[in-house]
Amino acid sequence: MNIKHPLLLVTSVAGLLVTLSACTNLVSSRDVANPEVPAKVVAAQVCSNCHGITGESASPAFPKLAGQQKDYLVAQLTDFKGHERSDSRGTQYMWGFTHLSAAQVDGLADYFSSQAPMRGKTVAGTSLARGEDIFRNGIAENGVVACATCHGPEANGNGPFPHLAGQHLSYLVEQIKVFKNTDQRPRGAAMKQVTHALSEVDMVAVAQYLESLGAK
Repeated sequence: MNIKHPLLLVTSVAGLLVTLSACTNLVSSRDVANPEVPAKVVAAQVCSNCHGITGESASPAFPKLAGQQKDYLVAQLTDFKGHERSDSRGTQYMWGFTHLSAAQVDGLADYFSSQAPMRGKTVAGTSLARGEDIFRNGIAENGVVACATCHGPEANGNGPFPHLAGQHLSYLVEQIKVFKNTDQRPRGAAMKQVTHALSEVDMVAVAQYLESLGAK
């Protein structure tokens, strides 16, 4: 193999590796470590690698942040920064954000909360009605409180209670299980009252309904 410009090749490969590792090697990112970098720059250069430039993530591995409640985002970023939120998604992708300043946390929350609300998708299935019923009315016989009590009738959230309408189905199911089965989300005490008696079928039904909200 004849390489005429080895330095150029090394530089290109290094750049590619930095790009590919952006979601997992955040501790060494100067954007995160430097408190002088504006939050919008952090959002564009770091957060967008996983969540999209406006927070409308394409991959269900990463939650949508577009139009999320600001208070909720501040709380979650604070918990990630302090290693208080220890579910697998947090430890794998977010624990590197220990260098975020309070101003950056507030700025990131302000940036993503100000974006157009996350878009839902058309979801087919007979379980949508079941999911809507649980969301709006709960399951009285099992002591399951209606999700709408905290998240609002259209699942737009309220302050510390997150916007759920249009969120990825698989992410929602995963987080419901975290609330139900673990204490890895320290602000999740209220959610245990909702999730403690949800079956796998009911979890998916609620998540399908929520993902369908806001579909265009």
